[in-house]
Amino acid sequence: MKTIEYAVTDPMGLHARPAGILVKKAAAFQSKITVENTEKGKSADAKRIMGVMSLGVKNGQKIVLTIEGDDEEQAAQELEAFLKENL
Repeated sequence: MKTIEYAVTDPMGLHARPAGILVKKAAAFQSKITVENTEKGKSADAKRIMGVMSLGVKNGQKIVLTIEGDDEEQAAQELEAFLKENL
């Protein structure tokens, strides 16, 4: 199992555009991927746009991605790079 902790720096938080891209990237992997808003204590399946949007992640809040499965190493690398570039 891999975990990625990231503090969102986008002024708009985890809004529709990056959330949609995150879901598409997560869906490309077989691993189970969850995203948690640590401030609210809520988590969702990273492969479901409504779940990710319902977390209400705002600028400055931390999220934790948990990745578990056969391709977790590659998923962790690509998702971490995505977060740094887009959020």
